[in-house]
Amino acid sequence: MTETMNQEHDGSIFADIDEESEEQFSAWQRNLRLWKETITEQFSMLTEDPLVVAAMAILAFFGIVAVFAPYIAPYGPKERLMVNALFAKWIKPSFLGGEGGYILGTTAQGYDIFSQLVYGARPAIMVGLVAAVMTVGLGTLVGLVSGYYGGYVDDVLMRLVDFVYGLPLLPTVIVLVTVLGPGLENIILAFVLLQWRTSARVIRALVLSLRERSFVKAAKISGASNWRIISRHIAPNVLPMAFLYGAFAIAWAILTEAGVSFLGLGDPKSVSWGMMLQSARVYSAMTEGTWWWFVPPGVCIALVVISGFLIGRGYEEIVNPELQVEG
Repeated sequence: MTETMNQEHDGSIFADIDEESEEQFSAWQRNLRLWKETITEQFSMLTEDPLVVAAMAILAFFGIVAVFAPYIAPYGPKERLMVNALFAKWIKPSFLGGEGGYILGTTAQGYDIFSQLVYGARPAIMVGLVAAVMTVGLGTLVGLVSGYYGGYVDDVLMRLVDFVYGLPLLPTVIVLVTVLGPGLENIILAFVLLQWRTSARVIRALVLSLRERSFVKAAKISGASNWRIISRHIAPNVLPMAFLYGAFAIAWAILTEAGVSFLGLGDPKSVSWGMMLQSARVYSAMTEGTWWWFVPPGVCIALVVISGFLIGRGYEEIVNPELQVEG
């Protein structure tokens, strides 16, 4: 179990590796092997929870849908199937007796709802994964540098974190996207610029503790470089915490994208679940009881967000074993 999970052991998680066997490997090969072993260990522990496995399966399902959207959706997301010159009117789903055999019916604009639902998985998954990787990557880097070097570097970086903490997430993202312009890349950028703060502060606190441990001090005395100490002895030990905040970042990023799109600031080039909800609101589908228009995207958003939080909860139990319930 890693250093972060067992404070009773005062050694690196890789202290049991035979040093003589390492001599045949180069430095980068050893680091690569250690990181691989750490990730494998964390994944093995994470998949012991059936709820986490179910959450991973849900995310994998939506990922497959996003990749193969052109082959799953019967129509294009913006392909107008019917046009009424006098007024716009939706078509009921086929299972409710609607015309045309549309699985989930059509919108008031004549778009197939099922096709939009399928294509809507693309921006959700892309925003979630890309934003999570960038957020955790930036936060972990800041936390490692700030916690390890301390002093003036720590003061500057932590004051920056304090400043970002003073900015509310969704309102600030809305302002930034309004200034930068609608688009998925701007939503991701705005989210990353704000959300890295949490992982940076937590990982910095963890590094402050790790750098005082005996195995880090021994590495310094032996003449190991700062890069070697950080990459080999400290970074692998904060990996579970980074994964924890990465899982939560997926959920928050998707939720943020849906909220921004619902306000009409989404990417105009694509169709997202948030934009589907926004269109349903504009055409009064929610007040008219046309539930097949707004319920499916709402359910998809809920499933993906809950899955992200369940995976995060699983990592939280790994990082903090006290949360585990005895079977």
